[in-house]
Amino acid sequence: MSVVAPAGFVAGGVASGIKPEGLDLALIDAGAPVTTAAVFTTSRTAAPPVLLGKERVRRGALRAVLVNSGCANAGTGAAGLEDARKMAASAAAVLGCPEEEVLVSSTGPIGSRLPLDLIGAALPELVAGAGSTPAHGLACAEAIMTTDSVPKTAVRHGTGFTVGGVAKGAGMLRPDMATMLAYLTTDAQVPTAAHARRILADAVGVTFNCLNVDGCQSTNDTVVLMANGASGVSPDPEELAEAVLEVCRDLTWQLARDAEGATKVVTIDVVGAASHGDARRIALAVADSALVRSSFYGADPNWGRVLAAVGVAGPAVAAEDVDIDYLDVPVCRSGAGVPFDEDLLASLLGGDFGIRIRVGDGPGACQVITTDLTPDYVRFNGERS
Repeated sequence: MSVVAPAGFVAGGVASGIKPEGLDLALIDAGAPVTTAAVFTTSRTAAPPVLLGKERVRRGALRAVLVNSGCANAGTGAAGLEDARKMAASAAAVLGCPEEEVLVSSTGPIGSRLPLDLIGAALPELVAGAGSTPAHGLACAEAIMTTDSVPKTAVRHGTGFTVGGVAKGAGMLRPDMATMLAYLTTDAQVPTAAHARRILADAVGVTFNCLNVDGCQSTNDTVVLMANGASGVSPDPEELAEAVLEVCRDLTWQLARDAEGATKVVTIDVVGAASHGDARRIALAVADSALVRSSFYGADPNWGRVLAAVGVAGPAVAAEDVDIDYLDVPVCRSGAGVPFDEDLLASLLGGDFGIRIRVGDGPGACQVITTDLTPDYVRFNGERS
């Protein structure tokens, strides 16, 4: 049931005509301002909806999120920012609330202006048809899709409260947010927006921000958490944080499995670094390497490419401190190869697998999720999408 699983939220999706076919306009409505936190792309060329979203979320309480697919409203300058404001104002007029209570997001090709006439015409149907059934939640998830092949939803139930979520993304996925949008709702009571921000930032840091499909950051990335307190339950802070984390983790894996052209998901675990930050930088360097990810596609346990990526990641690492395992099979010790059955190991790399890289004896550790780099990815992205 995704974002409508928590009590008090309604959602929906309609076809406004932005895309040639299919649903392309989604709404999540709390019915009144509720505690809200968000995390956005770190791109310096962030899209106008992100700029407006940063401004709106400072209030700490929003009522609704309106999302369109089929047009990113990115690379549109001051006119695009005005379009984002008009999009929010149109939604607010139909909802009957101040426009400052509406956050808007857009996703799709960069460079085109929003078709505000199509959005405005579709809003009455979208608002009137919003509901809390599983079908409404699925319609919301489908309406935010672009190159996704399947909708992505997740739900976790806590002690008297629920967290739900939807996400979209299949390509242009890179840590520090990707070309992905994700919206989480909960009926738990969250004391302050600052508390919600901490929970969301911590969860995003080890899930969405540790996903790398193609090393490309986007302009529109947004993750929003809305808490309406409808359950009447003030959960244990750790239990609530864990539920939000689990929803984010579930959605992250769904994003990886639906990655453009990918045939397998690969986890890269770095341990023994001086800090978590160092471990993350090393893991990202490995996941960013086209050579490494091409070897994943070929089921080639090419540990030399991994070692090379570790060496240029940034943090100081001595070659003699590097150990590498594929599927728990040692392939490199102290920076040098060790004997292993290459044919047997290669036969095991046909599906999802994991790599473990030890870079010393420090406390820092991080897991990054990535995929193989395939000819289908290149063919798919050889054309505008």
